[in-house]
Amino acid sequence: MIAWTIYITFAGAILLLFLPRAFSRWIALLTTSSTFAISLATFGRQDLLAHFTTIVRVPWVPALSMNYHLAVDGISLTLVLVTSITAVSSVLFSWDVDERPNEFFFWLLLVVGGSFGVFLSADLFLLFVFYELVIVPKYFLIAIWGSTNKEYGAMKLTLYSFFGGALVFIGIIAAYVSAGSLDLNELARFQFTPQLQSWAFPVLFLGFAVLAGIWPLHTWAPTGHVAAPTAGSMLLAGIVMKLGAYGGLRVAMNLFPQGFQMWRNWIAILAVIGIVYAAAVALRQRDLKFVIGYSSVSHMGFVLLGLATANVLGVSGAVLQMFSHGVIGALLFAVAGRMIYRRTHTRDLDQLSLMELSRALPFAAFVFVIASAASMGIPGFSGFAAEIIILIGVWKTFPIAVWITGAGMVLVAAFTLRALKKSFFEGGSAAPSGDVKEFVALPPSMISPAERPIHLEPITIPEKLGAGLLMFTTVAIGIYPKFLLDRIQPAVEAMRFLAR
Repeated sequence: MIAWTIYITFAGAILLLFLPRAFSRWIALLTTSSTFAISLATFGRQDLLAHFTTIVRVPWVPALSMNYHLAVDGISLTLVLVTSITAVSSVLFSWDVDERPNEFFFWLLLVVGGSFGVFLSADLFLLFVFYELVIVPKYFLIAIWGSTNKEYGAMKLTLYSFFGGALVFIGIIAAYVSAGSLDLNELARFQFTPQLQSWAFPVLFLGFAVLAGIWPLHTWAPTGHVAAPTAGSMLLAGIVMKLGAYGGLRVAMNLFPQGFQMWRNWIAILAVIGIVYAAAVALRQRDLKFVIGYSSVSHMGFVLLGLATANVLGVSGAVLQMFSHGVIGALLFAVAGRMIYRRTHTRDLDQLSLMELSRALPFAAFVFVIASAASMGIPGFSGFAAEIIILIGVWKTFPIAVWITGAGMVLVAAFTLRALKKSFFEGGSAAPSGDVKEFVALPPSMISPAERPIHLEPITIPEKLGAGLLMFTTVAIGIYPKFLLDRIQPAVEAMRFLAR
């Protein structure tokens, strides 16, 4: 049944091309809600957890051993679930898109459908097709409906994605030529030579890691996040960056375990640098979206560090962090892009600090407090559960990295609290007295944010529903992470790259 997440999503996208624009948002919501219901219903099946179990297998190109082959285990189930949650919330936060809404939701659903395909593919070439399919709609979402330097942001993201995809394709060819198969289950049992693994693993892993935001090939992420519309930023943080981490885990690490053992120390080093560097850069940003963009790079560094541990705890924590950051990142971008920028027309922290938005937009302030607490890893939220599991796993393998990562976590708290204070809780002396709902900051070229008083629109019902879904998810998993870990750990334990 989980395969229907792909079919329903693509069917909804095609339907959008033929129906009047008045139905576009409802078609998108119905499509994403259906996939959410399917993924949640499938999550309870215990027989699909430990092994990558085939659910669909149809010959595709028999001469090249290509099959339309879908499979699922606890890891892919977890990522399908976070994809469906993020998709529903991104539609709700795009409810009043009025510029070519049919096309907007068409490209949005293509990103979602392609992501479902990546997480469920058990044929290496099929996975690559879905992986590349996501690139095109990302470009159009940003280039047409984006904001700050949208053409530059869209092109940079696309070029980085194609560069990573080229490396992935080289790794796929190497695996196919050596093993004569594209079946991920068969390839995982094939004994590749150490010489091949020594160069094929870093090529394949790096190709996937570009999309995961690995340092120093991370610069597309903050630029893309800032340029993208709100739903685009939510999809990039909540889904697309996870495609790279998932590919590195499912394909590179599991197919080339000896190559992974040769290079995992370097992965850990790059991950630690990414955590600390991105957090330090975020501390110096003035644009709220740039702060959150670099925060995403820092948090994805925890994923890569967890993968590098090669133990059950570290890798399980990395998958849990993929889920957690998908939810938290989407929530942060929803507040910054939709609740704040759409109403104030600025993301500059200095200008926002003059506006006392905690009084003007109390619900947005509440949501941002919850999202910030989750991002900082406060107990009771999914971020804490994921990061503590990763750090315990890291302590067993790279104890020094835990100490260095601690500095990064301090920086995360520093830039998050700075952004929270300036955005909502730092009423400036330049702000006029009276009802702050009558005032809004102007573009950076203007001196005073009070020169053009306008009314700030209240938070809409769809925005509240989207935020509520994401907040409930991060709190629920923070309180009861066992719900996901019981499904993730059996799948991790079945992988052959683990240090035993």
